[in-house]
Amino acid sequence: MENSRILIIGGGIGGLTSAIALRRTGFDVTVIERDPKWSVYGVGIIQQSNVLRAMDHLGLLEEYVAAGAGFDAVEVFAPDGTKVARVPSPRLVDGYPANLGVARPALHKVLGDRTIASGASVRLGVTATEIDDRGDRVDVSFSDGTQETVDVVIGADGVYSQTRALLFPDAPGPHYTGQAVWRYNLPRPEGLDALQAYNGPTGVGLVPISPSLMYMFVTTAEPDNPRYPREGLAAAMRAKLAGCSPAIQALAEHIVDDGEVVYRPLEGMMLDGPWHKGRIVLLGDAVHATTPHLGQGAGMAIEDSIVLAEELARHDDLDTAFNAYHDRRHDRCRYIVEKSLEICMGQLGKGPPIDNHKATAEMFAMVSKPL
Repeated sequence: MENSRILIIGGGIGGLTSAIALRRTGFDVTVIERDPKWSVYGVGIIQQSNVLRAMDHLGLLEEYVAAGAGFDAVEVFAPDGTKVARVPSPRLVDGYPANLGVARPALHKVLGDRTIASGASVRLGVTATEIDDRGDRVDVSFSDGTQETVDVVIGADGVYSQTRALLFPDAPGPHYTGQAVWRYNLPRPEGLDALQAYNGPTGVGLVPISPSLMYMFVTTAEPDNPRYPREGLAAAMRAKLAGCSPAIQALAEHIVDDGEVVYRPLEGMMLDGPWHKGRIVLLGDAVHATTPHLGQGAGMAIEDSIVLAEELARHDDLDTAFNAYHDRRHDRCRYIVEKSLEICMGQLGKGPPIDNHKATAEMFAMVSKPL
């Protein structure tokens, strides 16, 4: 596939890491992103040891680590606030932390800056209006009236992927779990040197993302999938924490800005069967959207990007490359989707309660394996 032209649909984490990986192997890459401002919401994200290893592979580790806050353990608490375990995280890159908490805008800047510096073309405020796979090429029409012919199209356009709908119109879409997540940035208290996870019907996590900031995530049962108005959102989040431990209730008093609350219904999906058709292939949430309970959604997309670039560089035949990519990624991604959903269902009382200590340790063992 040497000198191939590749179009990536979606300028998020999966699309940008894919562009970086493909440029490192010499492909001609264009990224299109529908958001003309190329913006992301301002709370944090957890990146675990396998993601640091992936960033090292991409040559991004120094600026990536500098953008966030490293930590080497996960602490698990009972609903009343009693610490029940501290789970060390495996370091997969010598001399660097096992995990990283990072603000999403900071991560986006690292990936966006490197994508542009790599020589990839980035087009904002543009969507693909028509994708015509001609067998020996793909003709693409764009919303700005332009057209382009490429060799490969990569759909990195998220859980509601239009590219997936084009390839597999009969495939089931994402399903709502009955749970939602609330996120909010807060001052980082002295001594917070780990991800702190609080068990219970209302799950709470505290994640350092800089020397002075952490973010709180809160998972709550939302059986009717309500839509909360922006006005009053901070008060609504505080109310969700009323039954939590005293330490969490004390933090909740600092949730005061409606505009800083990020609320998202939790959805998931796993695409069975091939992840490609002809010259068009999918990655990240477009094929394996997961709930955040194991903190691996972005990590799986980043790993997808690396493996797909490797297989495209290794094989001249596209079917062979895409099948090899699928075979290397499918079981690992399914594990994350299914195990995350098990934790979600346990919190909702729709399945057996899951021991977060054990689930976290098993997850680390899984993602520590080579790609």
